Amino acid sequence: MTGKNSRPTSPHLQIYKLPPTAVISITHRITGVFLTLGLLAVGYLLWVLSQGQSEYDSVQQILSAWFGQLVFWGFVFALLFHFCHGIRHLVWDVGNSFSAETLNKYAVVELMSALLLTVIAWGLM
Repeated sequence: MTGKNSRPTSPHLQIYKLPPTAVISITHRITGVFLTLGLLAVGYLLWVLSQGQSEYDSVQQILSAWFGQLVFWGFVFALLFHFCHGIRHLVWDVGNSFSAETLNKYAVVELMSALLLTVIAWGLM
């Protein structure tokens, strides 16, 4: 650090590791966008149902393909992630779990719970 500006430079993105709470916050925003798009897709599916059997069959063919399944299970994960994040906020609302260690631990638990619930839902299908 020489010269006029003696401020340290920011750590490079390949060196800096986001804390779990930041990862959860970013994931919450991204899954919120997916839920919005999924809601639009559900509206479209309802409209397709009103158009008749042939239109429904064409959409069903897309949804049964691997990409349609990936989108569907991504939507299910986003829904369950938001559910788990809401439970975390309920815990906060009663004034618990604000220490840095607990916040990071609950962030990992929240993500793993959403993944586990998605796998359970997949197994039930």
